[in-house]
Amino acid sequence: MDTLDLLLHPVRLRIVHAMSGGRTRTTSDLCASLPDAPKTTVYRHVGLLVEAGVLEIVHEQRVHGAVERHYRLRREHAGIDADMAASMSLEEHRHGFAAAMAALHAEFNAYLDRDGADPTADAVGYRQGTVWLTRRERAEMIGELRDVLASRAGNEPAPDRSPHLLSVILFPTEEASQRRGGQQADGHP
Repeated sequence: MDTLDLLLHPVRLRIVHAMSGGRTRTTSDLCASLPDAPKTTVYRHVGLLVEAGVLEIVHEQRVHGAVERHYRLRREHAGIDADMAASMSLEEHRHGFAAAMAALHAEFNAYLDRDGADPTADAVGYRQGTVWLTRRERAEMIGELRDVLASRAGNEPAPDRSPHLLSVILFPTEEASQRRGGQQADGHP
């Protein structure tokens, strides 16, 4: 299966999210983390991710006559790098965005469905706003955001830590000519 097709699927994206932090998890663990997804669906997608090398089997044990496998995420195979993103067609970008939004929507609903969900206490945020940026300012902001996120990216699971899904979306909302008041780049209408 093509890497884009493999990773741009809402259930597989959710499995990749659930496997973050270097954790080792079983398919049963993943089914518990994705309670809205049918177990057969989770098992099928775990199989595809193993076959593609995104998940690796790190341990097997017999449990009630069956083999229980423990999986770990292979981060180097679990993302779309800049070169791959640059080679994507507009339709592939459309598909990828839809898959990411479907996964985000499902994860948010799963959060709200949990006992004791408290968006205020958990500092849940889903704000949107428009920022006006030059190309240089946009590049600087992206660099600053990368630095902030990189400073926490190495955090591993710990008793006082819980995973949080962070989704950053950035795209222009108008064509360049509209942003310039109807003038083209050379200043002429």
